[in-house]
Amino acid sequence: MTDETTVEHVASLVHRARRVLVFTGAGVSTGSGIPDFRGPGGVWTRRAPVYYQDFMSSPEARLEYWEYVLEGHDAFHGAQPNAAHRAIVDLERLGKLDALVTQNIDGLHAEAGNSEGVTIELHGTRRFVECQSCGARSDPAPTIDDFRRTRTPPRCGCGGWLKPATVSFGQAMPENTLQAAFDAAALADLVMSVGSTLTVHPAAQVPLTAARAGAPYIVINRGETAHDDLADVRIDDDAVEVLPRIVKALRSL
Repeated sequence: MTDETTVEHVASLVHRARRVLVFTGAGVSTGSGIPDFRGPGGVWTRRAPVYYQDFMSSPEARLEYWEYVLEGHDAFHGAQPNAAHRAIVDLERLGKLDALVTQNIDGLHAEAGNSEGVTIELHGTRRFVECQSCGARSDPAPTIDDFRRTRTPPRCGCGGWLKPATVSFGQAMPENTLQAAFDAAALADLVMSVGSTLTVHPAAQVPLTAARAGAPYIVINRGETAHDDLADVRIDDDAVEVLPRIVKALRSL
């Protein structure tokens, strides 16, 4: 358990900052039952990812991809924001959160109450399905129900292939989304990475950009990260446990 001195030190850094950037990864959502993808026992240790080019060109790959979507649907659909998500909402309500940049695709930050104006979902979201031809987005539930019944990869009314509005392996990350994240990092005067191993690029470059510009860098993750040696404060702990304590200490300042 993180000692109170460290919690109070982080709270004081946040208190002094004016433009805080919070960067989140899977470790924020595992407490809500969302499976980790890259960690020990994660999804990608059991199932090879389907690359975007294969999804677009191969009927077999599309079927495999949608079987994976169906497999994970119940975990995503039933998940609720946890104390870490709510603590980040509190940071926004306290006027401390300038930007929330997340690798997560579960939409739990939005469900917890973080505003669209501060939230940047680098890898997209499973809250919608998106046509790969016309770009139309819609509620995923009817599409997933149809696939559960037919086991036929779904199409849009325009004829294009549907998939969750997430960035697949081999698919280009939207340039405007990535640019917005780097713009926020350039303005940040404190950056906090929570629940990420910081090994996925270019996402991991976002908090690093802020740190290299001189912003104090706080890294919170259970287990090692690629930025441990770069952090001004390194906390090896569960975000669900430690983030609410930081916010509580912040309120007392």
